[in-house]
Amino acid sequence: MTTAPTWDDLLTTALLGTDRRTLPLDPADLAGREAPAALLDAAAVAAVRRRAGLRPGPAGPRPEPAPADTRPALPSAAAHRLTLLLADRPGGGGGRRGSTPDLTELLPQWLASANTHGYAAPPHMVPALLDAARARTDLRPAALEFAGARALWLARLNPDWRFAQRSASGGTSALPGAEDAEGIRRLWQEGLFAERVALLTALRARTPSAARELLAETWAQERAEDRLMFLDSLRAGLTADDEPFLEQSLGDRSRNVRATAAELLCTLPGSALAARMARRAATCVALDHTGSTAAIVVEAPAVCDPEMERDGVTARPPAGRGERSWWLGQLVESAPLDTWPDRLGGRTPEQIVALPVTDDWQGELHAAWCRAAVRQRDARWARALLGAPSAPEAGGPGAVSLADRAKLLAALEADERAAWVAGFIAGHGLSEAFQLLGVCALPWTAPLGRAVVDALDIAREAGSYPWSFSGVMGLAERCLDPAETARLDSLLAVPDEREDASPGAGGYWAEAFQRLATTLRLRAAMVRELAPDGGA
Repeated sequence: MTTAPTWDDLLTTALLGTDRRTLPLDPADLAGREAPAALLDAAAVAAVRRRAGLRPGPAGPRPEPAPADTRPALPSAAAHRLTLLLADRPGGGGGRRGSTPDLTELLPQWLASANTHGYAAPPHMVPALLDAARARTDLRPAALEFAGARALWLARLNPDWRFAQRSASGGTSALPGAEDAEGIRRLWQEGLFAERVALLTALRARTPSAARELLAETWAQERAEDRLMFLDSLRAGLTADDEPFLEQSLGDRSRNVRATAAELLCTLPGSALAARMARRAATCVALDHTGSTAAIVVEAPAVCDPEMERDGVTARPPAGRGERSWWLGQLVESAPLDTWPDRLGGRTPEQIVALPVTDDWQGELHAAWCRAAVRQRDARWARALLGAPSAPEAGGPGAVSLADRAKLLAALEADERAAWVAGFIAGHGLSEAFQLLGVCALPWTAPLGRAVVDALDIAREAGSYPWSFSGVMGLAERCLDPAETARLDSLLAVPDEREDASPGAGGYWAEAFQRLATTLRLRAAMVRELAPDGGA
């Protein structure tokens, strides 16, 4: 009786090919068949034999039941909508055509609204939520919050969902209460990194001093990358009580930790470090009265001494930057902005920004003031540096790029921010507005929404190349207030194409506006479905 070939023999033959390796079968078994077909038949028989010969292993322990979710159940209409959103898959290619809404872009808004209402995710949909969050990191915080403790329970059973265990927001449901001092200490000493970050963040929100004291206990034993993450958690609720700990961190052996500690101290205007930076910066910037009009004169630091390095100044500049201008920029951006009115003759930020700066230092000085306004979230200086939205090139002297303007806008209140961007669009169109629109609160205010729609209509009437505005159109689908839907009715028809227009542009614009209107109606329906009465 011929011994049946082993699985390894069959696998090796399949990998090498039957023309390079003799088939491990008795010639009688071939019965005139071609070798590849005989190999597949033998493999099929071997596969059945292997499965039939397996012995059942010992039963493992049953997992603990998933924790209960006491939040209110999702309305049935909203649950059906979530099923559709999760089932949709993003399409490939570049610009989208057609009037069908992109459901994948509506999922973040749906999750945010569901979390605002405090709904619990239907248990059978938690796996799909985890799959969606695995594929899109931007969904993770909202998806894990909505999925709740069941997401963590499932993540322990499937390695594909390990990201949920690493997420601080996903781990807060299992944190000990404020009264459980022993549980807090044990989790801090023994927990996973994500659990420790979650614990520190939660403690910081309710008892800032307790979080700081907990961190101080193990600070010297923590890894540098962990110290950096822990230190960053102190941003929330930062007060003068944190100054001694941050001052101590200025001597940390990690350069990144020292830099972060210095940055946090600079956001405390009354800190000793802020005062030191103010004194240094003030020696570099002064008024020059020798001319017919007042001007600012700059004398950049000649050296970067050890005390400056300890306070967070990086001595070595990046490629292409001069040392002295690099040091000057760091000093000015770290000094409290209240330093400058007293130093420069009692002038307001607007008056200071308007002063000429000698010896070509204006760009460097104003760029540093931009960074300081962003770091200190100073709306007065942000307004002065932004300038009027209708100004040439749409920015003040310090707003050297769209990225700078977007950051400065973040220092303003939402309505003022939207009004500035609306004015920018009215004066300059949409060609450079995409980055600025990204910092505006959702949904867009009525004036901002009107400015965007009007600018799109102007671009359409001008016969502009339609693909140039696909990004703004996509933003409008997510950010335009659904109340603006009625204003789009007049834009849904295919316009007569001008001779100088891009071929097919009219049809594209009609499709794009139809998709925008359809998306806005869908978003309005989502809001109704998530209402406590389920949109009834």
